[in-house]
Amino acid sequence: MPFSILLVGYDVAKPVLNFLGVAAAIGIIAFNPKAINRAEFTKILSFMLIGTLSGSILTYYVDIEPDILYKVLGAIVIAFSVIGLSSAFDKYEIPKEKPNFFLYILLIISGLVHGMFVCGGPLLVIYATKALKDKEEFRTTLSAVWLVLNSINFIQDINAGYFVESTSWIMVMAMCALIVALLAGNFIAHKMNKKAFMIVTYILMFISGISLLVK
Repeated sequence: MPFSILLVGYDVAKPVLNFLGVAAAIGIIAFNPKAINRAEFTKILSFMLIGTLSGSILTYYVDIEPDILYKVLGAIVIAFSVIGLSSAFDKYEIPKEKPNFFLYILLIISGLVHGMFVCGGPLLVIYATKALKDKEEFRTTLSAVWLVLNSINFIQDINAGYFVESTSWIMVMAMCALIVALLAGNFIAHKMNKKAFMIVTYILMFISGISLLVK
């Protein structure tokens, strides 16, 4: 999202990336729908919906400066990614942890940020790396969550009039790249072992955190 805003601006980046998020989620789920952890999916969605609805209401009534929030989020995400990387490189496999109270609060905050700035993904990944250790379960369950949340945003974007002709053309071109990326990503994911998958996840989290800091 931060990089796309620099390229085409918020009014184009938001609807296009949100639509691609819906399409990507459908594509990933289609490869292996049975991998969805239904219990975690229900839990994540319930907490995030509370935050997402609150974020949408807050944005409507309160003018919040996003730059400060982005930097705070970036610092949090970088800290967790560094901790995660150090654990992932340990020679012993990390057992799945039972999420604690703090992580449930993190889910609500993730939903809040997503409702306000469409940028709650890194915080959700922090929770998911603790609750979902199987790589297929991880990617498919999170895709199911984004399918629901981004579909809600998609309807809001249509009502807001974001999908003008120029935006639609960008979306069509981006869809071509997305199809190739989905096929390549699915192939790579199946070739990776669990440890490599988690290391890549934490590295992407770190890059995401940096992008939030420099936005």
